[in-house]
Amino acid sequence: MAANNVNVVLAHGAWADGSSWARVITALKSEGVNVVAAPLPLTSLADDVAALDRSLARVEGPTVLVGHAYAGAVIAETRSKQVKALVYVTALAPDEGEKVADVFYRVAPHPNAPKLAPDNHGLIWLPDDAFKNAFAPHASAEDLAVLSAVQRPISPACITVPVKRPLWKDVPSWFLVAEDDRMILPETQRFMAERMKAKVRAHAVDHTPIVTAPAVVVDIIREAIRSVAG
Repeated sequence: MAANNVNVVLAHGAWADGSSWARVITALKSEGVNVVAAPLPLTSLADDVAALDRSLARVEGPTVLVGHAYAGAVIAETRSKQVKALVYVTALAPDEGEKVADVFYRVAPHPNAPKLAPDNHGLIWLPDDAFKNAFAPHASAEDLAVLSAVQRPISPACITVPVKRPLWKDVPSWFLVAEDDRMILPETQRFMAERMKAKVRAHAVDHTPIVTAPAVVVDIIREAIRSVAG
């Protein structure tokens, strides 16, 4: 199978939207890869999985599914037979019966990590200064301005429900460990990757390498594509 016959579906994390994948999308598209960025509503884990499944239904054939941050939980909940590999980009990977919050708060947070709480509408927003201090400290001023402006809040219903048997138990997975992550500590990432038996690729990148180090992200996705293509 040719590598360009393998689809890539991307899932964004909390406080982001599909535009966060822009540089990854253009790089893969330039190589002839069919890429779709799934728009997640971030209203509940079930809603996000349903949205992901709708995006998977838009493509035909074998697919590499890529999740950033919170979306690691989402990509593991699909039951689509198209998915042949998973790529975790500094992502959360709860095991069966765990909640996203269980792994996110597994260890004491980084000193620069923001304090998170729902607003009057029951939604969790990221404070503006957290984009520079924790979410994407390696980003340019221009990128930080965009990330802050387009952020989407996340509902507690996304992170407080137990997950089902995760797909990473049944298909091969890759894990990009971000050594400079201030949102999900590298220690937590390595713990999750090890129990997943994922192929680990570690780099000195921040929590949002899809924006600040897209070439690193594209490399690991290429690796998964080649594996699926055989």
